[in-house]
Amino acid sequence: MRIGDAKQTYVADEAIWTTSTQKFWFSILLLGLLIFPLLANSYLLYLGCLVGIAVISTTGLNILTGFTGLISLGQAGFMGVGAYTVAWLSTNTGLPFPITLLLAGLMAAAVGFLVGLPSLRVKGLYLAIATLAASVFLHFIFAEWESVTGGMEGLSLEPAHLFGVTFRSDFAMYFLIVPLAVLAVLAARNLFRTRIGRAFIAIRDRDISAEILGIPLLRYKLMSFALSSFYAGVAGGLFAYFYRVVTPESFPLTMSIFYLAAVIVGGMGNLLGGILGAAFMTLVPEALKLLTAALTPFFPNAPVFMSPMLEIIFGALIVGFLIFEPHGLAEIWRRVRRFFHLWPFRS
Repeated sequence: MRIGDAKQTYVADEAIWTTSTQKFWFSILLLGLLIFPLLANSYLLYLGCLVGIAVISTTGLNILTGFTGLISLGQAGFMGVGAYTVAWLSTNTGLPFPITLLLAGLMAAAVGFLVGLPSLRVKGLYLAIATLAASVFLHFIFAEWESVTGGMEGLSLEPAHLFGVTFRSDFAMYFLIVPLAVLAVLAARNLFRTRIGRAFIAIRDRDISAEILGIPLLRYKLMSFALSSFYAGVAGGLFAYFYRVVTPESFPLTMSIFYLAAVIVGGMGNLLGGILGAAFMTLVPEALKLLTAALTPFFPNAPVFMSPMLEIIFGALIVGFLIFEPHGLAEIWRRVRRFFHLWPFRS
């Protein structure tokens, strides 16, 4: 490092963009996101919306698991809380879209706060089991509380409305989901420039030492659970507006595993890793569908053979990244950047 590169203040050290080059490429990214729906077909727009929802939920889980060190298998349940909140409010109260989405996040945060109560006494595998039990309990409520959730038939809702615009098509929903995903990631990035974010990281690195330093463990663990669940609730609300129907089967246990896999594959404790992991894990099933369609003319039994492969591939990806690339896709991206930063003058 050159002497002139040393940061003189904490604010400079924690700046989101440290060079004009980073600002330039971020602007290019935003421009690309803006142009993408104008050039993409309906299928790519559908995938873009799914990736945006996944990025929001994965970022929330990354705050809890990657930055605070608390494993959760309840992300699908929290998303379900947000989705059902949006569906019920939009159907029974007629509240505008921004209010229902905010209330969905707050309701999920309240549930996450309660689920996080055991986190002071248990952690690791035991906490994962506790959150898994919470997810199963929430799924039971979704299926049995028919007066509110509609039971197994679920709830349907009208499209979102904002400033006189009806977000009915995938094209319209893209301009709703993707900006919220960008804001969610930027908010999380700013969170870790604050005392709260630093407390989360201290708890992850060594919770006993953090408590000795004066960080109240229960308060910050519950705060992390609530914040992660808020993100999940917002993602679930967008999920409901995107599909315009919510059923208990919309949020199975495999969805929680999916988001945990996205965090691990992308890189725990890295916001860019959460984005890469969400996009990667969302596109893997679609790639398998395309592969199945390509193989079917040559192997008629390909759909039967490939249908159970998704769970196997998810498990293999988690194990493979934990063994061979524990820092995930974010570390691969860093190596690629380093290569081109030094190219062609590399050792």
